[in-house]
Amino acid sequence: MAKAGKELYVGSLSYDATEYDIHKMFSVSGTVTSVHLITDAVTGEFKGCGYVRMSTEAEAKDAIDSLDGAWLLDKSIKVSYATPQKMKPGGGGAKALPKRWGKSAAEKAAAGKPAAPKAAAGKPAAPKAAAAKPAAARPAAKETAARPAGAKPAAARSAAAKPASSRPASSKPAGSRPASSRPSSAKPGSRSGKR
Repeated sequence: MAKAGKELYVGSLSYDATEYDIHKMFSVSGTVTSVHLITDAVTGEFKGCGYVRMSTEAEAKDAIDSLDGAWLLDKSIKVSYATPQKMKPGGGGAKALPKRWGKSAAEKAAAGKPAAPKAAAGKPAAPKAAAAKPAAARPAAKETAARPAGAKPAAARSAAAKPASSRPASSKPAGSRPASSRPSSAKPGSRSGKR
């Protein structure tokens, strides 16, 4: 059973029910502070349920006792305490990246840096001297400066060297259209179909 409170869930409502109808019905049990009917986010249609907030918990309990199973617009309604929605962690999406995507940029950066040694609890850490890396330890710069500005990358040069057509020439004349492997999907009554 849900925790007692002022918020009530009202289910099995007629699709013709309005906020006014529900407000009028629940005002018999006490002061109604708000009525909220649930609608579909895309179509805007009423889903047949809603929430009613009463001013006190005693009025909410009285509404459940007197109105659960009551008839509203030729339909028996269900009235109960509303359960609060559970907060879901995250915002949806993939919980973990698939292995084929590889590491994220943050993981790559963290993997490239060596872990700093931890200092002993009683001793202060000695300041590190800024030592310049020898030229052999630095990664080599890309050779973009040596290449002229209009030159293509190596992959593009090798693709350009391939012949224009890798399949043999067909016996059909140059102006004919290639045959489609799909059957014509002309709809009856359309002018694009066969006659």
